[in-house]
Amino acid sequence: MGKREVQEVNAGSMADIAFLLLIFFLVTTTMDSDTGLARLLPPMQEDQPDDTPPIKERNVFTVLVNSNNQLLVEGKPMEMGELTEATKEFMVNPEDKADLPEKKEQEVPFFGIQRISKGVISLQTDNGTEYQTYLMVQNELQRAINELREDLAKRKFGKEYEKLEKEEQDAIRTIVPQKISEAEPKNIGGN
Repeated sequence: MGKREVQEVNAGSMADIAFLLLIFFLVTTTMDSDTGLARLLPPMQEDQPDDTPPIKERNVFTVLVNSNNQLLVEGKPMEMGELTEATKEFMVNPEDKADLPEKKEQEVPFFGIQRISKGVISLQTDNGTEYQTYLMVQNELQRAINELREDLAKRKFGKEYEKLEKEEQDAIRTIVPQKISEAEPKNIGGN
């Protein structure tokens, strides 16, 4: 009997199959994207005057979060659930209290002359503050602004803020500005 020759396996089709499998897994695999805070930063101001007058204390709503994740708002301890209402009270100052923000008169489209709060929210955290607590405080402050804008949109235009035209939204943002100032974390400490 003669020697039997072993046939070579054609490896070219193996490369094609491997390539197709690679493409299949790339297309069907979902990638986790990084999540973060959805924040719209204010536009950069190019010609900022150097002699900016200091902000009066009554116009600043101070929110401190210490290393024990406790809130100190305007120098007093506060629970997280109370922060939204306290922020709204500060921003609106419905009774024109002397310890709450001043108001300036300004012409606003669709609304005419309006008295707009000069209030600024100042958020300061400790180096030991948990990120989750920081996010919760951010959410409460943002919720206060959003609720004020939503209420105004429904009162004036009879519809939700998100369903308004851009010009209408701009007018509401002028009346209910989002002025949240965040300082670098420092060592505030606990109690």
